Amino acid sequence: MHRRLTHRASKFLTLTGSTGKASTRFYHCYPRTMAGNTGPEKLIFAPAGNSSTLQAEQYTKGALDRSHLSSNPLTQFHDWFKYAQDNGVYQPETVNFSTAELPSGRVSSRVVYLKELDSKGFVIYSNWGTSRKASDVASNPHAALTFWWRELERQVRVEGKVERMTNEESQVYYDTRIRGSRLGAWASRQSEVLKDREQLEGWVQEVEKRFEGQDKIPVPDFWGGLRVIPDVIEFWQGRPSRLHDRFKFTKDESAEGGWRVERLSP
Repeated sequence: MHRRLTHRASKFLTLTGSTGKASTRFYHCYPRTMAGNTGPEKLIFAPAGNSSTLQAEQYTKGALDRSHLSSNPLTQFHDWFKYAQDNGVYQPETVNFSTAELPSGRVSSRVVYLKELDSKGFVIYSNWGTSRKASDVASNPHAALTFWWRELERQVRVEGKVERMTNEESQVYYDTRIRGSRLGAWASRQSEVLKDREQLEGWVQEVEKRFEGQDKIPVPDFWGGLRVIPDVIEFWQGRPSRLHDRFKFTKDESAEGGWRVERLSP
């Protein structure tokens, strides 16, 4: 059997340990010709994006040294995020959010939007009544976030515990959403099985009637913000030959500034 496969593959890999802590990182796979395969038929094998040489693309857009980093990882993230915004990164707020259910340890991941960064951590918004992430967090408060900014060849990983924000806090963001999205939060029973699209649209119509003529719509009790309070934040800068620069901040009250900083091997 001789097969040549050139599909591009980029993926997030999420693992969970015995403590229930999940960690996620972004990977690429790259192309080449295969022969003599004796295992399962490979539908995708080592794609190299648009490379004409069938060799892995090299990361050459930057370097990262300890002297480049703030002593506070939230400040460092804010600096990187603003740089991403200012330099054409498409939707830099896009983030992979990973959770794990206990006691099974089964991991689930989904792409969401970062909506706030504050002095405590990273905030996303979602349905916390029926969603898979809600049931995971109810059994295991540990979660992970992974940002991938392809245009800058940068990645940021966050690990920490989650806390629900108050309705008052969530209302502030909720009020910024367009009316359709505010009504949609009420209508959607996230992750429940639908008979068809018409069932969902029927729920939306019910909510539209309920709030007809009202400009101020209250945030649903089952919907709102979740803050990931980090105890680990890793900054990754792609480098040639896969010899990437990685720095990990670990929460440590005995360290200067409350964070221990270590360079990691790629």
